[in-house]
Amino acid sequence: MKTAPADLLVWVEDKNAWIKITGRASFNSSVDFKTLINGLSQRGFCRFVLDLSDCPLMDSTFLGVLAGLGLKFGPSHNGDSRAAIELLNPKPRILDLLENLGVSHLFKVLNGPGPDTEKMASVELPPANTDRKETSRTCLEAHQTLMHINPSNIPKFKDVAQFLAEDLKKMDGADNGKPG
Repeated sequence: MKTAPADLLVWVEDKNAWIKITGRASFNSSVDFKTLINGLSQRGFCRFVLDLSDCPLMDSTFLGVLAGLGLKFGPSHNGDSRAAIELLNPKPRILDLLENLGVSHLFKVLNGPGPDTEKMASVELPPANTDRKETSRTCLEAHQTLMHINPSNIPKFKDVAQFLAEDLKKMDGADNGKPG
């Protein structure tokens, strides 16, 4: 059974973007999420508040994408003290996962009411290339990121990373007309 991707709703004001993630955040929504954040960044947005009030769980791929973006937009890495990814009302299970993976330090956690979206403009989501190859590439990068940030994640994810790398190699071979 295929898990439905999480819904991503976006509102913007000034250089701030509020993204409400509804549903289970998994590999199915990780490409769209990464494309969205990078697209908003290219348009000058530097503060991203992720409203996780209605997000019960994140899988390792989504967590890896989130951690990679936390590295990219964290002030200690990009020199911009305004840039940040903040987590609004994350569930205890998500906080535990971030802590266990050793990436919780990348995010500021906020608790309280969500933004007043009546005062903000809604943003159309950019189309993402969500074919199997791009999804596999994103999954591999996400798991490599988690292993790079915290070496204690290597035993947890080395097998899945190896499988994804081999799968991508087969897909690249098939794209070049070679047998996989």
